[in-house]
Amino acid sequence: MEEIMKVTVILCTYNRCQELVNALNSAAASRLPESVKWEVLVVDNNSSDQTHEVVEGFRRQYPGRFRYIFEPQQGKSHALNAGIRETQSEILVFTDDDAIVEPDWLWNLASALQGGEWAGAGGRIIPVWPRPLPSWLSTDDPHTMGPFVAFDPGTGAGPLTRPPYGANMAFRREAFEKYGGFLTELGPRPGSEIKGEDIEFGQRLLSAGERLRYEPCAVVRHPVPECRMQKMYVLRWWFWYGRAEVARSGPPSDAKWLLGGVPLYLLRRLMRWTLQWMISIRAPRRFSCKRNVWSIAGTVVACYQWARRQNAQAAAAAKVPAMHPERTPSQGTRR
Repeated sequence: MEEIMKVTVILCTYNRCQELVNALNSAAASRLPESVKWEVLVVDNNSSDQTHEVVEGFRRQYPGRFRYIFEPQQGKSHALNAGIRETQSEILVFTDDDAIVEPDWLWNLASALQGGEWAGAGGRIIPVWPRPLPSWLSTDDPHTMGPFVAFDPGTGAGPLTRPPYGANMAFRREAFEKYGGFLTELGPRPGSEIKGEDIEFGQRLLSAGERLRYEPCAVVRHPVPECRMQKMYVLRWWFWYGRAEVARSGPPSDAKWLLGGVPLYLLRRLMRWTLQWMISIRAPRRFSCKRNVWSIAGTVVACYQWARRQNAQAAAAAKVPAMHPERTPSQGTRR
């Protein structure tokens, strides 16, 4: 008798009911063997639009295939962790509420995790552009492509040396049981655009010696909203990325000299890239330098804030009197 594999696709959403329809339609068209028991779990992260009605429509149309839960605590990581708690499937797959998955995507991604050789897997993410790219934006620069959720290490399957992206990744349940869930300090939430909860978890596994696999045949197409093809959007994304690096790993530990908690070499890099930005002529090169300026600026701000928090905590701890001060010899001990 063929063993049944249980797979859950966890899809978190917030006020994107129109995009969600396209994402769920693509998921519903997934092709998997009959031996696989699979579902799509939609985690509504406190939406105020018609998200619930949309998912209910899919539940009626595809009985037993779609489920809905509501997570009131705002924040992507809270929603992800709620989805993990809700299901007992052995393989947990993740994608975005505006992503379009190919029919064989789910099987190609999940089947790699059957035997237990790999703790997780990631697939290709292809941006779908709404219009021709502007002159300052070059797809040849993988760093510039970061805000557009592009992930394409190549055409050959094999080990991943860097974490996959949240729009196209899967992990065995035991990975979460062993290493915990997504960090709630990361991930978009009210008052913060610090992303990277997906990268941090993948890096946590890689640092622990776990193996992650790249599956180029597991393809997700990620539409790029028109508003993201603006310079300011990309620059803000990289500013928050610089802050996220510190939130994930702490300030750089290799700095010999600090100014207000900021490594001096970061300030030197900031000045060097600012100069490069000013003197560069070609639009892609000029914007690439400017992007570096914003990313380093985000790291500088995060290091400064980190140092201030550490100093405030140290000062607060120094003000707290000892709960059990040592007795002096003259105090003695009553028997």
